[in-house]
Amino acid sequence: MNLFTIAWKSVRQRSLASLLTGFSVALGVALMVAVLVINSIITRMFNQSGTGYDLIIGPQGSATQLVLSTVYRIEDPIENLPWDYYTEVRKDPRVELAVPVAFGDFTEEGAFPIIGTTPQYFALDVVSGKPFQVVLPGDFLKGTWDAVIGSEVARQNDWSIGSEFRMIHGGRDASTSHVHDEKFTVKGVLAPSGTPNDRSVFVHLDGFFLLDGHDKPVDEALKRNATFWKLTPEEARERYKADLAAIAEEASHDHGDHAGHHHAHGVTDLQKEVTSILIRMAIDPKSPLKSGLQRATRSLSFQSDIKQDDRAMAISPVEPMRKLLDNLVGNVRFALLCLTMLIIIVAGISILVSIYNSMAERRREIAIMRALGARRETVFSIILAESLMLCLGGGLFGLLLGHALVFAAAPIVEARSGLLINPFAFEPWELIVIPVTIALGGLVGILPGVTAYRTDVAGALSS
Repeated sequence: MNLFTIAWKSVRQRSLASLLTGFSVALGVALMVAVLVINSIITRMFNQSGTGYDLIIGPQGSATQLVLSTVYRIEDPIENLPWDYYTEVRKDPRVELAVPVAFGDFTEEGAFPIIGTTPQYFALDVVSGKPFQVVLPGDFLKGTWDAVIGSEVARQNDWSIGSEFRMIHGGRDASTSHVHDEKFTVKGVLAPSGTPNDRSVFVHLDGFFLLDGHDKPVDEALKRNATFWKLTPEEARERYKADLAAIAEEASHDHGDHAGHHHAHGVTDLQKEVTSILIRMAIDPKSPLKSGLQRATRSLSFQSDIKQDDRAMAISPVEPMRKLLDNLVGNVRFALLCLTMLIIIVAGISILVSIYNSMAERRREIAIMRALGARRETVFSIILAESLMLCLGGGLFGLLLGHALVFAAAPIVEARSGLLINPFAFEPWELIVIPVTIALGGLVGILPGVTAYRTDVAGALSS
């Protein structure tokens, strides 16, 4: 009979105490695994979501707020920008692509965020170097009432090509907010990307502007534009009249919807607003500089000009995302890891106490083993093997329990925060869990093992 067989029989004799001490190790390991996996997923999301474009232009205010609303869609926008400002930005020769986005509404089913935009949105990379992929291709926002949905929207709402839906105006609850009568039709379904796009619905900006409440009232629009463009009230009204004339002229032509058409009938440019503008800087193929360096240089120049203009702000999404990761996610991760380490240490101490306390009951058993010829080293090794078994068993069970926690928490986290969590995700740092638990078992088994090693055979047998 080898040492581990004897140790296993000893563990089974104290099954309840062994089960509780092993479970305490498993709990600490499970929490550590869950923290590592979820932190890894959140870290990857924060690092990649906003890198498909160079800059975000939005109203003056908080850069963090702009990133949270535009990139992650988990905060309400600060303010909006006039449509004419977008048309001015896209004409800048340094800009290759300027994509307007408008937020505020949610789907009636599932309360997924709605993004009003143009087909050019899908010309941007979903993340750097990774273009949008589709699982159900279609006409991407060619018509006024067209929509494209993310993979999670399609899965949870069971939508596909041809599905129709309505939007809730400015809220997530249809019982307390206005539901628009107009319906959008799904024309495409995006492939999973692990970004907030999976839980988003994209509609044509023309249709978005036509919905009730999405165009700014004329009086407010006149006042806002006069302030923004530093116009007199008369100049603002003349611009409004020019927009009305343009709409009347366009209405006299029968042209229909097509890919390059982004003008909403019946809504003047003066009344239209966008939440933010996504910018991809142009590059010069004749320049000796690499494209990445060209974009970075032009982005800095463009940001500086926007800042001096004092009407909006342009930010690179990378820096606010890094700050969010370091200051918010990083601190939470560190606190949770410290907590789980404390739990594992306490579990190790509980194993030490459990085995050490059992020494008094086992003195006669150990003395008999010694009297039958077992050496001191053998007795020490048996006690150490018990400790290793408890820690190793708890560690293995903790790995399974940790992934079970992630699996159970994934839909809850997705529903509450919009973060997509792969319940089967594996974090390489998990590979050190088993060696750490083995080391812990060896460490906490030393003291009880020394106690067994020093057991007085004659005294134990006589008692």
